[in-house]
Amino acid sequence: MRCLIVTAHPLAESLCAATTRYLAERLQAAGHDVSLKDLYADRFDPALSATERASYYSGPFAGESVATETQRLRAAEGLVLVFPTWWFGPPAILKGWFDRVWAPGVAYDHAPGFGTIEPRLGNLREMLVVTSLGAPWWVDRLVMRRPVRRILKTALVQTCAPQCRFRMVSIYKSERLTQLQVHRFWQRIDHILSRWETASPN
Repeated sequence: MRCLIVTAHPLAESLCAATTRYLAERLQAAGHDVSLKDLYADRFDPALSATERASYYSGPFAGESVATETQRLRAAEGLVLVFPTWWFGPPAILKGWFDRVWAPGVAYDHAPGFGTIEPRLGNLREMLVVTSLGAPWWVDRLVMRRPVRRILKTALVQTCAPQCRFRMVSIYKSERLTQLQVHRFWQRIDHILSRWETASPN
């Protein structure tokens, strides 16, 4: 598949950076066509401009400055997001990527009369979200009820690519991990990626 990896962590020595490298190697070894977007390294501007926002409804979307990014998204059959969860949300730079790249005319179309929007990401078959949290698992799952997963799966994927199979892998207490724990985390990722070529989307 044509796979796009989008990663968002400012530190090159972070767990997210190491996991991104691992994922890229794993996907390439499996024969996938891999494209990588490192939002921090590429100094992606997350701020939606006034012109871009105004064109959300007046159309077409004024996305000339992110044309390369929108083309990559539309072409992707597999999408991998790698990022830390901060304050139970994605980094601001990744949220800006959603705002500017998952735009009308790219990821979806507005329905007449501001009804339910219509999906456009028909190519997208698989999405894997990989994130690290400093919190323990029970805070994310029982107290906060996994807000990042709900936003990405329900608000983005089910709306813009309803045929896409969504998977999310989280690692908790990320400041105190052993190498064995990291290795087991990567094994969980391997298990998901091994099914990308054989299983049909839900």
